[in-house]
Amino acid sequence: MDRLTPRQADILALARQHGRVDVDGLALHFTVTPQTIRKDLNELCDRRLLNRMHGGATYPSGVANYGYEARRMLAADGKRRIGLKAADLIPDHASIIINIGTTTEQVAMALRRHEGIMAVTNNINAANILREVQSAEVVIAGGLVRHSDGGVVGEAAVDFIRQFRVDYAIIGASAIDADGTLLDFDFREVKVAQAIIETARETILVADAMKFSRKAPVRIGHLEQIDVFVTDEPPPPEITEICLAAGVRLEIAAETSAEQSVA
Repeated sequence: MDRLTPRQADILALARQHGRVDVDGLALHFTVTPQTIRKDLNELCDRRLLNRMHGGATYPSGVANYGYEARRMLAADGKRRIGLKAADLIPDHASIIINIGTTTEQVAMALRRHEGIMAVTNNINAANILREVQSAEVVIAGGLVRHSDGGVVGEAAVDFIRQFRVDYAIIGASAIDADGTLLDFDFREVKVAQAIIETARETILVADAMKFSRKAPVRIGHLEQIDVFVTDEPPPPEITEICLAAGVRLEIAAETSAEQSVA
């Protein structure tokens, strides 16, 4: 059997890390045509290294779900603090849109204490968290459900989101470049995130400090489009400068004195 090409090995590593990969995102990442990526995916699927799905491929044997659970554990305390801080910025009886992500789910957890929240989401996990709140109204987008994380993506989800005009949007990002560019891995997810930003009167970005050192291929937008950025540690100086110049409110969800004494 022929060995994998370097690009195929990288595709396999990305699929193992994130649970799934899509043709458009990989084409952008490797600066090749979608046809080239489809050929790579077909070869990887023929070898049973990946499972083919519409628009991309998934990592087999349940590893995709494990990957999402593993991401929940990464910076778990920081994400919890971010969720609490972001929820404190949102008043009772507000309308919100919550995007896909383990950090946005922590915001949903913290919002369970609020009264009269109307939550629109393309995140099945966030919907399940908030549906337990009797005073909350939960509206979920239609579209393709990703097996890896319960996110709803695709044009149907984008069209659905664009029907709304909400008070707050809660979005995440897989990576934040030093120039303030917000990035993700799934082209379809990015389209939904962009629609969410356009739909909200105020956009709150929630992202832990690990995102400053990560890379991702697909552009969501820029920090300048954000109103409030909630993170768990002071960001690099260049990010702080961008926030100051653009009038982005920077909120640091730092450990409390009690938490620090326990650590």
